[in-house]
Amino acid sequence: MGAQQRVYRQRSRSVQSTQKITKAMELIAASRVVKARQRVAETTPYARAITRAVSAVATFSDVDHPLTLEREAPKNAGVLIITSDRGLAGAYSASVLKTSERLRELLQDEGKTAQPYLTGRKAEGYFKFRQREYVESWSGFSDAPTFEVAKEIGERLTADFIAGAENGGVDEIHVIYTRFVNMVTQEVQVVRLLPLEVVDDDAPAEAEDLYPLYEFEPNGPQVLDALLPQYVTSRIYNCLLQSAASELAARQRAMKSATDNAEELIKTYTRLANQARQAEITQEISEIVGGASALADAK
Repeated sequence: MGAQQRVYRQRSRSVQSTQKITKAMELIAASRVVKARQRVAETTPYARAITRAVSAVATFSDVDHPLTLEREAPKNAGVLIITSDRGLAGAYSASVLKTSERLRELLQDEGKTAQPYLTGRKAEGYFKFRQREYVESWSGFSDAPTFEVAKEIGERLTADFIAGAENGGVDEIHVIYTRFVNMVTQEVQVVRLLPLEVVDDDAPAEAEDLYPLYEFEPNGPQVLDALLPQYVTSRIYNCLLQSAASELAARQRAMKSATDNAEELIKTYTRLANQARQAEITQEISEIVGGASALADAK
């Protein structure tokens, strides 16, 4: 009985130590997610503005640009997969990787070869464990991405798209990321980034809107040359920020659930230890009473 008490109390102390860690991680995620949400809110107006500008130029300039042209019989499709660097965030990274698998199968059905571009150590580990090849990877910034990283990724994707499949590049680019809706809901999204597919989920255009006339200085091609790389970078940066906020929100929920489960487990081990102690006391009393009875009978 005494051995059972020690085992239960040791397990209880171990769970208490784990609970302190999960509680600390929950508080850290809760403090960081506020800043991450603020960054998403601050960058959204700029993303909308450049989206409208690119939409206007692409619609009214009547200019064929390498980033806006559909390739004939595309062969390679680049897929940017945005995951986390660390775990303990529930099914955050797993949901993104499952979506990437479904997209890969869809591209294969269309006769295209998926060329993965990875962000986050979780995606790197997933591909290395399965011995799959990928084009390029970036990591070490999943919960706090910077514009410089987004620019680096955008430049690489743009260069590979311009090169095309015939020159070792890709014919289209897709991005898989997690869109932050609120602290409870985060949605995995798939966006085709190139060839240019103007997307503005937050401000959909009305069918009856009247478009103004535009004049481009110095000319349409030069305006597109300046805007399109910025558009690609801003889209990737927004996807990284959305994913960072989603990761932190998922980690906060996962750590809160772990802390609550640890509390229930501590209560269970405490109850079992008390039951073992009560059983030991009962057994000792029974032995004393039995010994006393035996001595009385002997007399």
